[in-house]
Amino acid sequence: MRDIALGTSVSEVAAACGAHAVVNVTVPAAHHPVNVEAMFAGLPVLCEKPVAPTVAEGLSLAAAAEVSGQLLMISQSRRYFQGLTQLKALTAELGDIGVVTTEFFKAPHFGGFREEMAHVLLVDMAIHQFDAVRFLLDQDPVSVYCEEFNPSWSWYDGAAAATAVFQMSGGTRYVYTGSWCADGLETSWNGSWRVNGAGGTAAWDGAGSPVAELMSGAGLVPDASHEEEIAGALAEFVSALRSGEVPSGEVHSNVLSLVMVEAAVQSASTGQRVLIDDAMDGAYRVAVASERRPDMRAALEGRGSARVRLGNRAFS
Repeated sequence: MRDIALGTSVSEVAAACGAHAVVNVTVPAAHHPVNVEAMFAGLPVLCEKPVAPTVAEGLSLAAAAEVSGQLLMISQSRRYFQGLTQLKALTAELGDIGVVTTEFFKAPHFGGFREEMAHVLLVDMAIHQFDAVRFLLDQDPVSVYCEEFNPSWSWYDGAAAATAVFQMSGGTRYVYTGSWCADGLETSWNGSWRVNGAGGTAAWDGAGSPVAELMSGAGLVPDASHEEEIAGALAEFVSALRSGEVPSGEVHSNVLSLVMVEAAVQSASTGQRVLIDDAMDGAYRVAVASERRPDMRAALEGRGSARVRLGNRAFS
């Protein structure tokens, strides 16, 4: 233990050990202050998902990355399964994509704070699948209608089951349905996926390799060899630092995965379809009003909108 640097702040510890980057695995509520301190200390950050508890804080962190000039990448570890990479390649062979579905059914007894959360499935888990569909399609969300409920046998205080229908920017509909109190015939932690397009269908059980049936015959599953889960996120982070290329989990893009969660919760709470731009604009107003650093507030105000366009950045 004598060789381990200890301190009460990330900049203090980083200075003591000569750090070149920060891996932020604090609880979500601490993501914003730790990330801001690290970036303004001149350190790029790989942060565990979610980028922040709210989209407003996520937009603030995007502004911090711009002002500081440092990379902030979010570790969406489930993007890095080889099976998902293979499914993405097969999806590209299907032509126009009409529908993507994910079924997620697990029955974990976590105990503690998760069993007390108000929107436990949507807030704590669904971001993995919501982020994965953005990766799979190279499309971003336009709107969502969501219903959530708590089955009578649930051991959760809040809603442990939900169905959400997203319209994506390419016109595809993404349907997510799941439950965290679903004993028996459980899916993998990645869920069970089906992609239907003009040229056929591909499916993935979330664990092995996907399969596909094309109008022209059986689809050939491509090879995929890369690090998976957290190791995959770390590899992309290091590669981005060395090459200067923007990684897939860069904060501006990742905010669009978080807003899928926040908009789904809004829809479930109001019973109304929610436009993603409306959810983003509401979060943007909160971010501007709450920002205490003049330089970050100026960066936010200079954009004029939370999202000027759908694409790789939440605002640009």
